[in-house]
Amino acid sequence: MLTKGSRGPWGWPLLLTAIGIIFLLHNFLLLGDFNALSLWPLLLVIAGVVILVRGDFIPAAETRTFGITRGSVESATLEISSGEIDVQIRGLQQEGRLIAGQFAMSARPSMRVSETYTHLKMDRSATPWLSFADWEVGLARDLPWQLLVSSYLGQINLNLADLIVQDSSIATGIGDIRLIAPIEAFGQVQVRSAVGNIHIVTPVGYRTQIVIQKGRLLGVHADERRYVQESASVYSSIDPDDSAPLVEIQVTGSYGDVYLS
Repeated sequence: MLTKGSRGPWGWPLLLTAIGIIFLLHNFLLLGDFNALSLWPLLLVIAGVVILVRGDFIPAAETRTFGITRGSVESATLEISSGEIDVQIRGLQQEGRLIAGQFAMSARPSMRVSETYTHLKMDRSATPWLSFADWEVGLARDLPWQLLVSSYLGQINLNLADLIVQDSSIATGIGDIRLIAPIEAFGQVQVRSAVGNIHIVTPVGYRTQIVIQKGRLLGVHADERRYVQESASVYSSIDPDDSAPLVEIQVTGSYGDVYLS
């Protein structure tokens, strides 16, 4: 990550400059019979390498860290519309913070507060369209969260093992979802993917009941050491702690596989 005012890698800007010089010389007929236009696929190669290495294409869209203190907030909603950007959510280890993590330029959560409740929103449309840096978000562990997370092409990775969930809706168009079940959920956890795999992990001792509504092209693979199949579409975790609250997870998919572990 670059700090404000620092410079990015020199390699690809120099390469782009060199290609520009070649095209300039070509336009002035100084390269003889050499066809400079044959180099245009190299621009795609450069763009692909930059995105793979840095996560972004344009230097102005570097990821930045952020943190918001909890204050008097007692409950919260986090709404994320990530488009084609990957999202990771986990519990925060640092006390006193409501939310913290990294985001692409202009994607810092907008915040609306009403007494002890707050609504946080991160929107792909607020970021540069060439920015593909992952969004990594940590949430306070001692208050209930409503989670509304969606993408149409990105992957979603949620480690909710030490979070309290009010209810949630997690959905992808084309993309995988990985969910570690929360320790407690007052409402239903809904997980949907049109095209992609869904991985659900129940930590040892947690009590989950997973209901799967599947299409004809959705496969289900459950670890028999961790789950018992109650019916054709219902799976329950094995050997939960007696005091563990029940977490209900609703899974819907059209094409791909569901893995329960």
